[in-house]
Amino acid sequence: DLMLPILRSVTDPVTLDIAWSAIPSEEETKASQLAGLRAYLATPESARPPVIPDALLNGTLSEDEAAEAIAMLYRENAASEREQRAAEMEAKAIGIDGKELRFLEKRFGDAPEGERSLWISMHGGGNAPARVNDRQWQNQISLYEPEEGFYVAPRAPTDTWNLWHEAHIDPLFDRLIENYVLLHGVNPNKVYLMGYSAGGDGVYQLAPRMADRFAAAAMMAGHPNETQPFSLRNLPFALFMGGEDAAYSRNEVAAKWRDWLQELSEEDVGGYRHFVRIYPGLGHWMQRNDAEALPWMAAFDRDPWPAKIVWYQDDVTHTRFYWLAVPADQAAGGRRVDAQVNGQTITVDSDEVTSFTLRLSDALMDLDQPIQVVANGETRFEGVVPR
Repeated sequence: DLMLPILRSVTDPVTLDIAWSAIPSEEETKASQLAGLRAYLATPESARPPVIPDALLNGTLSEDEAAEAIAMLYRENAASEREQRAAEMEAKAIGIDGKELRFLEKRFGDAPEGERSLWISMHGGGNAPARVNDRQWQNQISLYEPEEGFYVAPRAPTDTWNLWHEAHIDPLFDRLIENYVLLHGVNPNKVYLMGYSAGGDGVYQLAPRMADRFAAAAMMAGHPNETQPFSLRNLPFALFMGGEDAAYSRNEVAAKWRDWLQELSEEDVGGYRHFVRIYPGLGHWMQRNDAEALPWMAAFDRDPWPAKIVWYQDDVTHTRFYWLAVPADQAAGGRRVDAQVNGQTITVDSDEVTSFTLRLSDALMDLDQPIQVVANGETRFEGVVPR
């Protein structure tokens, strides 16, 4: 069956004559699918169905046709979002579910639109009156200067000890990144995360659980608490610490993480790129030596389609990570999934996760050819996946 989209006014009567002269070829079917999508998006919202009809989304497109469809859908979504998000950016405040993220901004360099970078730099403080954390925030905007990009210092929405690793931070940072991509020409593969003291605590926590968002991350003078580094497999991670920063054993923990990351990188060739600097004789204030993090980080771009993924869930969980997704009831702290692409075969291994979704792309494998999915040693799928 071929579903042909017919768009009409919701009020005016229409008479339509259709002459069916031939069964359409596969190429004509694909063309009608794209033509229907174009027509749908070109129709005013008041005169079209609120949800795109399945007939326009489900088909078998070529790689180029799928890319064109994705580009059209992205442009439509971006256009509808810009007005509301422009107001947020003008106010320099984002609100979600009763939490507000305010931010300060500086711009460096003059990269072309679409190639600009974004540096998110988290302040210290925490477990203190608002005025104390405000001073830390004001200090953070002047602490570092990248050669290029938007340098943004957000103000933590709370004044708790765990300023930057409460559950509300993740969606706020997601939206902050999206806003800079939509409105300021930031390349989503050039987003960097950093933080000092309590902000460093946040890097320890957020970098693993949001590793698929960033190109690189740098932790300065913080403490990891209970977090684990496993999800950093594809995120270059830098760690800076004063050798005499003994409060909460920060210096000792940093040395342990240095060794831990080195072991992981040796066990998994190509993964866990890291750079660790522990400055002898320095305490909690590293006298700006840690600014060497920025050129190291800037050398990296995010790979949104890595061939190998290690996904370890923290206490704040997510339902997707790179090209893997899990149902909400499968997202629980301590659960781990290892996934890898070798040619046309995807292998997924997990002792705890029993259901998952693959979000495939031609950037990951050749979708014109059959693929095989092997989960915990058992073949679960073989065949061609239609775009």
